[in-house]
This record gives sequence, structure tokens and C-alpha cells, in this order.
Amino acid sequence: MTTVTLNLDTVELTDEQFYRLCQKNRDWQFERTAKGEIIIMSPVGGVSGNREADLIGLVWMWNQRTQLGRVFSSSTIFRLPNNGDRSPDAAWVSLERWSALTDEQREKFPPICPDFVIELRSRTDALRPLQEKMQEYLNSGLRLGWLINPQDEQVEIYRADCEVEIVQFPVSLSGEDVLPGFVLNLPMV
Repeated sequence: MTTVTLNLDTVELTDEQFYRLCQKNRDWQFERTAKGEIIIMSPVGGVSGNREADLIGLVWMWNQRTQLGRVFSSSTIFRLPNNGDRSPDAAWVSLERWSALTDEQREKFPPICPDFVIELRSRTDALRPLQEKMQEYLNSGLRLGWLINPQDEQVEIYRADCEVEIVQFPVSLSGEDVLPGFVLNLPMV
């Protein structure tokens, strides 16, 4: 995935203006960093799209069994509490936290950091911007996050108040106390 970053030094968009920008340009996928930079995300290729769908599907199947929250695709933008409007490749929010939002908040860009996110590095993604994005999630209340890096055959595990843990493939990842009973085996077939 190629990311084009626009630095709007002279213009700061309000949350509502950013929302309207996204709504008027539905064929483009935008994000906004905590620094206010607008990022235009290019579509992913077939391999990455398939891997992303598999990851969302696995989290969704676990959630269907447990009914503990809501699962979101990469099309969902979350308005993070510590700034930034980000869309993880897969995300999960606990039912309690999701239910605390108003209908309008749920309908627009939910003003909440997911409890759990997965970011999947595509072949064309630079690693550093993804690591910075994971840090934005942590700064906003993320409980558990996985940055899956097939190119280097490793996963970076992000947890609140912990150093980033890096594990090599093959690995069996646990949802820990955030997604109890969820396990992801990598590499996926």
C-alpha cells in the first residue's frame, strides 16, 4: 500500500470538516494523524486484501461465539481520543464501551479507540508509519494490538503500559484478557 501524505500547515480541519471531506470523496480512503496530517491510502492488492479479510473473519467468528463486542473492517475510521482519525485493518470494541456511545457517534466516525486492532503490513508499506500508527492507538487507550509483518515474518505486539514485544513466525498469538479464548496462528495458510 502506498500512502500519500498532505501537510496542511496553513489549514486545520475541524472534526466535522474532516468527516465531510471523507463523505464527499467516498472513493478515497483518508486518515488523519494525531499531528493533523491528512493521509490518502491507496487500495491494497489481492494478497493483502485476502489476508485482511481472513483476519477480520477470524475475529468476527470469535465474536459471534462470545458476543463480547463489535468487529470493524478497515473502512471504519475511529476518531481517537488523543487526536487522529485512524482506520485499522481489523478492530474490535467491547460491547460495554460501544453501547456507551450515542447513536450519532456510532453512525459517524466513532470517538473511541478500539480495544484491539490488527494492522497488516502490505508489501509496499513502510514499517515506520505503521509503528507510529500503533503508537497513536496506544496513546489513545488501545489494550492490545498486533502489527503483522509478513515481509519480515514477525509480529509486533502492543500492550498498554508495556514495551513492544516482537515475535517471529511461526507464532500462535493469544487474545489474552482482551479477546479471551481467541488465538491466531501465523503464518496463515
